[in-house]
Amino acid sequence: MRSRTTRRDFLRMLGAAAGVAAGATLPGILAGRVPIPGGLAVPAEAADGSAPRSIRVYSVEKGSHIMTQTVVKTNEEWKKTLTPEQYHILREKGTERAFSGKYDKNHEHGVYRCAACGLDLYRSEEKYDSGTGWPSFTAPIAPENVGTRPDNSFFSQRTEVLCPRCGGHLGHVFDDGPKPTGKRYCMNSAALQFVATAK
Repeated sequence: MRSRTTRRDFLRMLGAAAGVAAGATLPGILAGRVPIPGGLAVPAEAADGSAPRSIRVYSVEKGSHIMTQTVVKTNEEWKKTLTPEQYHILREKGTERAFSGKYDKNHEHGVYRCAACGLDLYRSEEKYDSGTGWPSFTAPIAPENVGTRPDNSFFSQRTEVLCPRCGGHLGHVFDDGPKPTGKRYCMNSAALQFVATAK
């Protein structure tokens, strides 16, 4: 018996199947769990949806490297512990307005920590006035204490800086800083917590 399925019917069925597949995949893409072909990957947050794991970082208090656990929380849990501005910056990759942050002109001696999890990030000795309106540093406390990844949002190529313990967005790093590193770690004040220390 000859099939009554026409070419048009076949294409409709194929399109419907593709739509179902796309619908199943779209939430994964939007959540950052599924890479988009062609190099336009949507990276997932470092700590979202995974079990805590051990990482090696430098502790100013201990004066040496230590092992610590990554911080894993749901978005709702982060919203309970962060201010709306902190949540927008740390969890949604927002940016505070230039010259509006409380640490842009801070000249006290101390340590800058992640506002979300308290990880030591930068020393005041590495802070300098970049004139950009955001607190800027020539280097982190230790290479292990910050993470980086490509950021191709807003039609530009930048390098995002993240907290390796909680996955929070801190800012970006640029290659236009002063010697000796030539780096400018341009951070959001809202992503930082300053702790004064004796000189």
